[in-house]
Amino acid sequence: MTDDHRQATIGADGELSDRSPDADDTDDFGDPKDADDTDGGFSRYTVASLLQKAVRRSDEETAAWAAWELARSGFAWNVWDRLNLFVVEDLGAGQRVALTVQRYEELATERWEPGEWRGRLCAIHAALACARARSSREASNADEYFRNVAEIRADAAADDEEPAHDFPVGEFEPDGRFDAVFDGHTAAGSERDRGAAFFKTRGARVGPEGEPDHSARWQRLNMAFHDADFDEDDVRRALAPVDADDPWGEPSVGGTDVDDATDRGSRPDDAADTDEAVEGNDTADDDDA
Repeated sequence: MTDDHRQATIGADGELSDRSPDADDTDDFGDPKDADDTDGGFSRYTVASLLQKAVRRSDEETAAWAAWELARSGFAWNVWDRLNLFVVEDLGAGQRVALTVQRYEELATERWEPGEWRGRLCAIHAALACARARSSREASNADEYFRNVAEIRADAAADDEEPAHDFPVGEFEPDGRFDAVFDGHTAAGSERDRGAAFFKTRGARVGPEGEPDHSARWQRLNMAFHDADFDEDDVRRALAPVDADDPWGEPSVGGTDVDDATDRGSRPDDAADTDEAVEGNDTADDDDA
């Protein structure tokens, strides 16, 4: 959106308006429009609120009309302002509609005029795309929840009490639930000499789907070529997908639970030599990954 399309003008009531200077001064009925009136005789604040809530509720027709009404009335900037707010406030994470809105806005404001018919079509398209996307208040709810918990923690600390609610990381210390975080990239991990071996076998593990076949093979070979001497249990641990129900837990491999190991950065004493690891890594079944 360019600032050229949001210029203050004087409405029929003598008040400053955010309406485009190219917009009509009278409504559909021939009556003079106040500073924030739409062509249909509605308040642009009300129509803008309707646009976002219609999108949030997946009401396609209402969303399309609200976008059209604002765009034709000289408030196209308000359409793009609301739709861009929607994609961060009311949209499930990862929805590609955010890029769609951006493209339609570029077309409406940089290639064409936002209030003319092609600009209005872009506004309608964007509103429909948003209304058809998966709505969710997850980011907004998370932001408000974390903010409230921060206040609860601060108040509890001031009273020297335990907070009734805490952040999901809890104490957040080495050897705790999030131990894998404290590798050589952190001060605590460096103090524990947790170098590349620790990162390979703990910090680099991926989600429940596990590594794709090519990636798993490359990781096996990389560990065989590495200066550290990894055995097959190390490789199994590195490639074991995390548990969906316990993403920070460590797998049990070779009869040894990582959480029971006294030196999380070291390999077992009975590890195979590098040549054997290369042979085993290159020929192992996919099930090992």
